[in-house]
Amino acid sequence: MTRLEPQPLQRGFTLTELLVVLAVLAILACLGAPALGQAGERMELATASNDLLANLRLARNESIKRRGRVALCKSADGSRCTSTGGWEQGWIVFHDTDNDGVRDEAEPIVHRVGALPVGWRLAGNANVARYISYDPSGTTKLLSGAFQVGTLTVCHASAGPTEARQVILSIAGRPRIQKTTVKNCP
Repeated sequence: MTRLEPQPLQRGFTLTELLVVLAVLAILACLGAPALGQAGERMELATASNDLLANLRLARNESIKRRGRVALCKSADGSRCTSTGGWEQGWIVFHDTDNDGVRDEAEPIVHRVGALPVGWRLAGNANVARYISYDPSGTTKLLSGAFQVGTLTVCHASAGPTEARQVILSIAGRPRIQKTTVKNCP
């Protein structure tokens, strides 16, 4: 007499079980997507403000090292300063040998930064709207010789309240970052 071997159990999912799992995953993905988008936006905000902070520190260090004025100015082309638009179009750090806050052809560029991603804004208050200039002692100075203190605000364009970062220049020329919320970011 031949003995019948027991059939092994077949393991797997039914089509119904698979569809239920996929439906649950889809719901969870929809719930998590906005949070993921906000995390990406926060990361871009931190990157933009940290880049500006690093460039301010670079300019300060270079002014001390070169024993001369080093400035940052808004620049759309990475070569010349512009007086229009915001800092989001990019900026240059340069050795300002004639102390006028504007780069001339003969003045060496220390560093270039390209435009921020589309939709980001970077604006400075009156004292830092056009340029930021460090003297050989590492303090920020206006062209008149007065201390240059000010705040640059980084935010994503929004008609309503939005998270922002402020890069604040102290009277000693030291920059720092502060988290804030702005009413809008035009």
